[in-house]
Amino acid sequence: MSSMRERMNRLRGESTEKDKQIETSAAGGEEQKELSQDADEEQLSPVWDTFDVKLMENDTGSFLLRKMVYPIDYRHGHHAIEELALAASGLSAFHPLRETYAEQILFLDLETTGLGVGAGNIPFMVGIGYMSKGQFVIEQTLIRHPAEERAMLMYLADKLKHFTFLATYNGKTFDWPLVQNRFIMHGLNRNLWEPRHLDFLHPSRSLWKNTLVSCKLSHVEEERLGIHREDDVPGSLAPQLYFQFLADGDPAPLEGVFRHNEIDMLSLACLAIRFGHLLNGNLASYIPLPDEPEEMVRTGLWLERMGKCELPSLLFDLAMKEEQANPSTLIMLAERDKKAGNWVRAVLLWQKAIIHSSTHFGVAAHEASIELAMYYEHKLKDYDAALGHANLAFEHASNHSMLVRRDTKKRAELEALRNRISRLRRKTEKQFK
Repeated sequence: MSSMRERMNRLRGESTEKDKQIETSAAGGEEQKELSQDADEEQLSPVWDTFDVKLMENDTGSFLLRKMVYPIDYRHGHHAIEELALAASGLSAFHPLRETYAEQILFLDLETTGLGVGAGNIPFMVGIGYMSKGQFVIEQTLIRHPAEERAMLMYLADKLKHFTFLATYNGKTFDWPLVQNRFIMHGLNRNLWEPRHLDFLHPSRSLWKNTLVSCKLSHVEEERLGIHREDDVPGSLAPQLYFQFLADGDPAPLEGVFRHNEIDMLSLACLAIRFGHLLNGNLASYIPLPDEPEEMVRTGLWLERMGKCELPSLLFDLAMKEEQANPSTLIMLAERDKKAGNWVRAVLLWQKAIIHSSTHFGVAAHEASIELAMYYEHKLKDYDAALGHANLAFEHASNHSMLVRRDTKKRAELEALRNRISRLRRKTEKQFK
């Protein structure tokens, strides 16, 4: 144990004399505890004070803590923290059987030594955020070496039990499973807290999959939340800066990592506000209506999946009226209307998709032609019109197949169209006999 501590101290470039003195002291338990505290205080560089980092201790050891408190009227981009109290009720749609309040939500974001949730990936910084007494509190813990991880995890475990919901960005796949694995490695119960998860990556993809360059949090916050970072340390550099600190003991470069994580926490709170307002139907007063047809449709479809049915109709009508709507967007909305039995608008959308694709008969128009062929055949029994759309779809499929390799799926599509055309020709002939 002593040799392991010496190696870690050498990695930090610090003397081990104090630790040796503590470990070899045989008398006075209280005196030994005081020596240990004095040693830790001496090890804490004054540089930490410049960005408000303090030493924390509990029964299992020590770690570092930075605590920031934001007033309720603090504005981050388009939103003020005070909006969270109103928007939180909308987030109940994620877990319909449980009412959501702002004070029940714990925001979590990790900075780790690598990727994945395996044993070799260590969360060297844990950021949490929560509402408390009308303020938004951000706490960031940092370990100076692996021996401090257990103390940090014990502190986190004590915090968790005060909350019901866990808000993250891709935390369902990464952050929370990693925390659970670290609990296990330190002899703690993996399931000591079972939160109701609010992972905002998934609704972000549902809304902005094709309208944003990327659904990374940094892109979403800039393009949709009005948040512009200055001199930000990219999250991808955080492990490198941490390893640099382990090697030379200089904490100064970690100030940027703390700040990056802090902004992530504020952005998570703003995403909670944005999605909460959407789910509550609080548009115009708090957030603008989407101005791109595809985003209108995707937002409406997501709201329907979340059990909200009033606002989608408005968004779908707006998208339908847009002259510059992408054909693929029209197909997406037509598919929704088809499932809902709204055949009148579905047909209009399929026809509009073909017209908008007149200069280049693309995939969307191909799909629309097939859908119209099925509609005229099975719904209206207009076999002549159905045959015209089927021939158009076959012509496109044949030309497209000449440009690309005909795999099994494409051959099956062509064969299905041939069969459809043959059947429609027979029906047409019978109809005119």
